[in-house]
Amino acid sequence: MKATKTIPIFKDENEERIFWETHDATEYLEMSQAKRVRFPNLKKTTKSISIRLPVDMIDALKVKANSMDVPYQSLIKMILSEGLKEKEWQP
Repeated sequence: MKATKTIPIFKDENEERIFWETHDATEYLEMSQAKRVRFPNLKKTTKSISIRLPVDMIDALKVKANSMDVPYQSLIKMILSEGLKEKEWQP
């Protein structure tokens, strides 16, 4: 096991983020001791976008979403997610 550098104490998250963006973690952490973890309750970061759709398409989405008892924006996300999986565009 190699000797690792001491991780500095950070005054805030921003300072820590900048540090890790400019330093190699393998110099500070013994990677052979790392364990895989999952955070199943974390929500993915989202970003709002604007997209222009024909009014009749939006109406059809709203009708379909209503029949499924989901918001139409959620239905759009579901359709996009399934499309990405189908086309193998998603990692």
